[in-house]
Amino acid sequence: MSRNHIGVIPLLFVIIAIQGCQKKDEPKPVVPAPAAPAPQAAPTPPPQPQPPAAAPAPQAAAPAPEAAPAPQAAAPAPPAPPAPQAAPAKPVLATADGQKPGSRIEVQELKRVSGGTLMLRFTLINEGDQTFSVGYALGAGSTSDIATVGGVHLIEPVGKKKYLVVRDTENKCDCSRGVKDVAAKSRANLWARFPAPPDNVEKIAVVVPTFSPMDDVPISR
Repeated sequence: MSRNHIGVIPLLFVIIAIQGCQKKDEPKPVVPAPAAPAPQAAPTPPPQPQPPAAAPAPQAAAPAPEAAPAPQAAAPAPPAPPAPQAAPAKPVLATADGQKPGSRIEVQELKRVSGGTLMLRFTLINEGDQTFSVGYALGAGSTSDIATVGGVHLIEPVGKKKYLVVRDTENKCDCSRGVKDVAAKSRANLWARFPAPPDNVEKIAVVVPTFSPMDDVPISR
């Protein structure tokens, strides 16, 4: 081998060594390790059908309270007796005003009765503010006629005959006696008996002292 070749060989080893050292000193590129795959979430299992909830056990019903015994129907009350009906008022046959303010006479009946007599029924009404004093006002003027209607009389329109109240042997009238004074806003029912006029007389005048005459009062049978 020539001397030139011997000198070249060591020089090649030096170059190779230098290159080898440079290669050792060069940082090797860091290759990142492959990332581990992220753990995948386990798939959610499908919802399992829930068993139907058991219905709550029915509670035992509380015992119903015993019904109170129905009250026994009371025995029906006996029917009340019918109320006595007032007698229908008789129609007024005639009326007359008196001298005393508020006083009035109403004739309810003038009727033929047994014994050939005539019965007169009338009412003295005091609508005034003062008491009507009977006293001698309705009498014939004698002491036996005090508090009576002995002064009442009838007058037949055709024959102009006057019929006085029937009297007994003691001259007491067959009429209302012991008549009390008639208080204000009150009335008194009175009567008197007379001899009956002939049967063909159907109407007659009735005269009560201190009151206006009542003509043509019908006579009933």
